[in-house]
Amino acid sequence: MDDQARQPRQGDLSWRLSSHPITLLFFLGFRISSLFMYLFGIWLLSKNFVLCFIIVMLLLAADFYYLKNIAGRRLVGLRWWNEVDTSTGDSHWVFESQDRSGEGGQNATDKRFFWLALYVQPALWVGLAVFAIVKFEFIWLSLVAIALVLTITNTVAFSRCDKFSQASNLASSAMYSGGLARSIAGGMFSRLFR
Repeated sequence: MDDQARQPRQGDLSWRLSSHPITLLFFLGFRISSLFMYLFGIWLLSKNFVLCFIIVMLLLAADFYYLKNIAGRRLVGLRWWNEVDTSTGDSHWVFESQDRSGEGGQNATDKRFFWLALYVQPALWVGLAVFAIVKFEFIWLSLVAIALVLTITNTVAFSRCDKFSQASNLASSAMYSGGLARSIAGGMFSRLFR
């Protein structure tokens, strides 16, 4: 019984249970590295703000790109982008979701890591913003503001994408069940009027 209790189950926070462990490790690495570099910069490189700013910005950009284009698609089957209508200049977000209800489904561990990391990182950056305000380090606050914009953009976009995906799945299941009801009713009427 103890061996069963120690066995990791699907949905546990263990990267070994991931369907895409390399993608997951890079995703978590990018998410954590920008925070660590920022903290390292505050405490050890406080005299060299420009170097720390550049490194953190590069890590944030890599995190934004990797999450938006690779990790989101591989870990949870979601993708988003922004399109601009060239004639009017209006922009709108486009959401794409992969149908993972079939064979294989979605890995609960990947999904849990993804959503946890997606929501925790902006909260940590908000905490660092409060810390920068309390210490009157307003130059560092500019870097935190950029980090917040990038992380919150991805968080909001993936949250909307997930809601869109759930609504699409609900609509398609309603259409399927409606089609099933229609075919049953049609079969019944055709038998009645034969």
